[in-house]
Amino acid sequence: MLTSGIARAHLCHRPTPLEPMPALSRHLGGPQLWIKRDDCTGLAMGGNKVRQLEFYCGDALARGADTLITTGAVQSNHVRLTIAAARKLAMDCEVQLEQRVAGQGAAYYDSGNVLLDKLMGARIHAFPSGEDEAGAELAMRGIADAVRARGGKPYIVSLAQDHEPIGALGYVDAAEELVEQARHLGLTIDAIVLCSGSGSTHAGMLSGLRALGWTVPVHGLCARRDRVTQHARVLERCQRVARLLGRPGLVGADDVLTDDRLLAPGYGLLSAPVVAAMGALARLEAILLDPTYTAKAMAVLIRLVGDGAFAPDSNVVFLHTGGVPALFAYPDVVEEIHRQALAGPGEDRAPR
Repeated sequence: MLTSGIARAHLCHRPTPLEPMPALSRHLGGPQLWIKRDDCTGLAMGGNKVRQLEFYCGDALARGADTLITTGAVQSNHVRLTIAAARKLAMDCEVQLEQRVAGQGAAYYDSGNVLLDKLMGARIHAFPSGEDEAGAELAMRGIADAVRARGGKPYIVSLAQDHEPIGALGYVDAAEELVEQARHLGLTIDAIVLCSGSGSTHAGMLSGLRALGWTVPVHGLCARRDRVTQHARVLERCQRVARLLGRPGLVGADDVLTDDRLLAPGYGLLSAPVVAAMGALARLEAILLDPTYTAKAMAVLIRLVGDGAFAPDSNVVFLHTGGVPALFAYPDVVEEIHRQALAGPGEDRAPR
């Protein structure tokens, strides 16, 4: 393994399934679409952060830490899974929830990931802004100081740009896993599509593939930042990952593909094509997408297929990064999807 010898905790169910999506493929009339089910990583309803947390927690345990601290949006999957990892490893956990999405109803603050955060007993702190990465980091350091004052040994799990992206190594592993699955199936993968948020999943997958000699394009679909900003973020993370692996120069600027065409109206907010993509996957494949990440990524994939971005005989793999608990925080969106489904065949269509 490319990550052999690097400290890690074992939290993830692996390998996660690699499955065809025949109904969606037929519906769109384009390439053969596959899905890598990292919503099935096992820990506390799963998701991509489980792979990442194996390496953060391995480092934390090696340093003798007894308390994990992290930050994220109110409906953060990363926060939920950091708490779960802490509980699995008999550690304490304190988390900070940032106000990134305005104008939400009560369910956004009480249901979904927040409900699970509370169920697992984390100490929860509030941070008033969602776009102040430096301020959120400073506030976490204050939480860590309070933990030390009580005699604890804190470890901050940070996804900020100026921290070493240890978690991205989880997707270096996932790249190896995907390559092995493709070989076992005799499958030639022509493109990979994933959501690009913090950048660690994107950078890890891309770096792992390049380290294995695979030149397949990895399309990163933006969920929080514009494509230019995200390109720089992912490229910098790839450079750091390459150094962690002792393999500098794995990824060049042209390797990093970012697409922000459905980023609007903003993080955690949905447009009509995103809502339609959620409904289409649920009805056609019984696959549940989350509103913030995977639904936006799928909506862009559907648009790429409609634009002829992939050859008809190609195989395109979509990485499902989880986040399904957040669905319960958007009941109005689910009601709208249901209304559209009942409106008749004319509206039961994915956006093209």
